[in-house]
Amino acid sequence: MDATNAIGPWPAHGEALQAGAARSARSVATYAALDLGTNNCRLLVARPSHDGFRIVDAFSRIVRLGEGLSQTGRLSEAAIARTLAALSICRDKMAARGVSRARLVATEACRSAENGTAFVAQVSDRLGLQLEIVDRETEAHLAAAGCASLADGRAAGIVLFDIGGGSSEIVWLCRHGRPPPGMTDGTMRARIRAWASLPLGVVTLAERFGGRDVSAETFDAMLAEVSGRLANFVAVTRRETRCEWFHLLGTSGTVTTIAGVHLSLPRYDRRRVDGLWMSDAHVTAAIGRLRAMSYAERAANPCIGPDRADLVLAGCAIFEAIRRLFPSPRIRIADRGLREGILTELMSADGVLRHRHGSGRTPDGRWHEKAWR
Repeated sequence: MDATNAIGPWPAHGEALQAGAARSARSVATYAALDLGTNNCRLLVARPSHDGFRIVDAFSRIVRLGEGLSQTGRLSEAAIARTLAALSICRDKMAARGVSRARLVATEACRSAENGTAFVAQVSDRLGLQLEIVDRETEAHLAAAGCASLADGRAAGIVLFDIGGGSSEIVWLCRHGRPPPGMTDGTMRARIRAWASLPLGVVTLAERFGGRDVSAETFDAMLAEVSGRLANFVAVTRRETRCEWFHLLGTSGTVTTIAGVHLSLPRYDRRRVDGLWMSDAHVTAAIGRLRAMSYAERAANPCIGPDRADLVLAGCAIFEAIRRLFPSPRIRIADRGLREGILTELMSADGVLRHRHGSGRTPDGRWHEKAWR
């Protein structure tokens, strides 16, 4: 079954599935987007609304599917077991909500693992979920589709990036598209002037250089590694216009953590972080605070926690490399990305997504896409 097609039937697993299917049959179509990355398993369930879509359920769990992958080339049995447990929860949530359209994607860990395809087959056999291993270009485009609504509408172009667990995507996104052959409109793909996917993320970088105790020398080594990987993208985008409103737009646990530290949040609050503008000086100060913390202090911080305390400085190194290569006085923080891009594309294809101007999330939790044209 094509992962973007209508879902069902999953293997029978009780009354929740039957009740969900019944609700789906008599209500507006319900959509789901699942992003299975190297570090996280994330799900969003949404329904179309008058100005975009309303999120009706969500799930996120750190599963570390790619733990040890850079050393062994394989997904470990422990990582697979953790991930299957998380995916079973996602399956039950989709059934309970009566999901009728979904796209379930897996990224770098499954792309690069020797047993990635076998794991996808295992998920299908055991859970009835059809995971789609997407290529790096698709991942970059979906991240752009999910975040572009936060771009400053006055900017001729911006640099958008997504720091993942096993890979990091970076995109030069223009306000006006140059449709490639076969495209006649200003779709998101037409607005992507250049993109790159680095085979480096917070997990792979931390496993290579260490993440618990990161010296200045280790941080600089990570920074140099990422900068070298970005050289081609810098060369390709050298002639792109950087107007006075040029800025960076970042999505990932790294940038949202930096925002939370900057705001000194007593606990992470997505409403305060998503869409936040930070100055370059504020980012520098927040990264400085993180680098000055011990591992124990990072683990105790409410915006980091023990599950990511050994990964956040690797993410800071990736972010710092991007900042140095694309200097900007400000950055916008996005607590959204690939899943929102999937939902946008599914609903647009079905003709049920209505666009209107705005900045993304409304106070009552709805999302809508800004017409950045």
